Amino acid sequence: MFTFYSLLAALLLSAWLLRIWFPYWWLDLKTFYKMFSLGLRVESYRKKTPAFTLLDVFLLQVHKCPNKPFLVFEGRTFSYSEMDRQSNKVARALQARARLKEGDCVAMLMANEPLFVTVWLALIKLGCAVAFLNYNIKGKSLIHSFQTSGAQVLVTTSELRSLVEEVLPSLREENATVFILDDTCSVEGIENLNDTIQAASDQPLSLSLRSHITFNSPFVYIYTSGTTGLPKAAIMTHGRVHLIATFISGCGLSSNDVIYTSLPLYHSAASLVGIGGCICLGATVVLRRKFSVSQFWDDCRKYHVTVIQYIGEVLRYLCNAPKKSNDGNHKVRMAIGNGARAEVWKEFLNRFGDIHVCEFYGSTEGNVGFLNNVGKIGASGRVTFLTRKLMPFQLVKYDAEREAPVRDSNGHCIEVAKGETGLLIAKITTKTPFIGYAGSRTQTDKKHLRDVFSKGDLYFNSGDLLMLDHDNFIYFQDRIGDTFRWKGENVSTTEVADILSTLDFVQEVCVYGVMVPGHEGRVGMAAIQLQSGKDLDGAQLYKHVAAQLPSYAQPRFLRVQTRIETTGTYKYYKVMLVKEGFNPATVQDPLFFLDEQKKTYIQMDQEIYNSVISNQIRL
Repeated sequence: MFTFYSLLAALLLSAWLLRIWFPYWWLDLKTFYKMFSLGLRVESYRKKTPAFTLLDVFLLQVHKCPNKPFLVFEGRTFSYSEMDRQSNKVARALQARARLKEGDCVAMLMANEPLFVTVWLALIKLGCAVAFLNYNIKGKSLIHSFQTSGAQVLVTTSELRSLVEEVLPSLREENATVFILDDTCSVEGIENLNDTIQAASDQPLSLSLRSHITFNSPFVYIYTSGTTGLPKAAIMTHGRVHLIATFISGCGLSSNDVIYTSLPLYHSAASLVGIGGCICLGATVVLRRKFSVSQFWDDCRKYHVTVIQYIGEVLRYLCNAPKKSNDGNHKVRMAIGNGARAEVWKEFLNRFGDIHVCEFYGSTEGNVGFLNNVGKIGASGRVTFLTRKLMPFQLVKYDAEREAPVRDSNGHCIEVAKGETGLLIAKITTKTPFIGYAGSRTQTDKKHLRDVFSKGDLYFNSGDLLMLDHDNFIYFQDRIGDTFRWKGENVSTTEVADILSTLDFVQEVCVYGVMVPGHEGRVGMAAIQLQSGKDLDGAQLYKHVAAQLPSYAQPRFLRVQTRIETTGTYKYYKVMLVKEGFNPATVQDPLFFLDEQKKTYIQMDQEIYNSVISNQIRL
């Protein structure tokens, strides 16, 4: 008996010491077990013949719970079986009209609505890959996105018809077929598809249509801004998408959850994590056309939402809204997303109640990601010994002036110490591959880092600066290079600069992002050198950027310089420009501010600057 009690006491003491010395070990172990189990399940799906894809999981849910709500949109509920039948009709219509076959790619230009999911499912059933086009981009960028995917068919809706009409001549040059889900369109070169859909059968399609699809086959192309100045199409295979879709299962969600997303479906967060995650769970997703501060919590209450998706800006907008007596009256128990700053995170919890914020880090195309499984405020994720084994990564010293990692005398990268900011890189292996971008070997190669720690090794360059603290929590710090993030969107500085440079009074332009207190990410700013003898035309510049750029990419601040300084390799000194910012008290050059009410760029004085800094002027 003495031996038994001694053993019990030793076990209790060991557990207590573990909790003191390693306070997160149990949560770490639970999270690892969940993720590892999910990974094994996906691996078993890969080995099936044919492979058991995310579509097959959807069809399994249709069989298991046909009448369960799958998608709720503007008061209407669509069951799993209803979405299945409707997507069968769309698939048959597209097959008949476009002669689509397994392996073809079809581009979708659609906003958040049930038709997006229906068309997506339909195309997967035909064995097609799908390119999700960003409906905020225009002209050259839109055509480039279409061309990059290799698509010959574009599907759109009446809501976005004007965007398509603008680029219709270029689409005709590509011999592209354009379908619109609209009964009233009579534009030559755009074919109506609704009649064919309504007449089509809703019976299941033959599996032979997608019999050669494997986990390595392209599933979807998600676009990300890059240093080329034009969107890049990240290749998302069936295997990668399946892993991403299982992510929320590892966060502790179940089939009983109702997930709310107002994020755009052309991004992986809403489509792959949100919609895909619901499919894996057999859960319900409440989809909103666009994010609305005033309707957010009302929607959550109305639809009994238990989980919300966010980006950092969403939480900030919610916190900045006027307080209400019923702020804590909801059933939301978890928020899943990324980009939440510590101060906003704290305010969100204080105001809206006991919500577990499940922050994660990961890029669409990247081969590394982190999950903050314990709710540590401000952290993007947690790193364990097992994390490093499964996803070998390092944080290395980065030279912002040279825009390159620092190398030692042997030409190798240098790891940073804990508590220091470094560039995140991840080893490319068969288990952690970097698939790259469609139609651009050059852009794929630009994300490679070679001979990093030894001759011949290969790493993925995330382009992000992170910091690992002494408790092994990892924090996102900043984004490098020619891309910055604003309003939840990646902005390519090269793309913006190319568009500004077409104005006849602009000789040279350098675009960058500057920080503004109280805002997530960076706000667009441009340094402009005018053509000799020319003056800045604020009204023309406003009209130009409004027509050519989405609102989040339009520079809010301008700095007119007599000469824009460059390095010996003709790169702009962006670091100094970013550091100097847009304060008229410290910047000697003329500064201008985009005034949306006056529809022009107005000269910025100290009063305007103070109003921006104090958030009296909304950006």
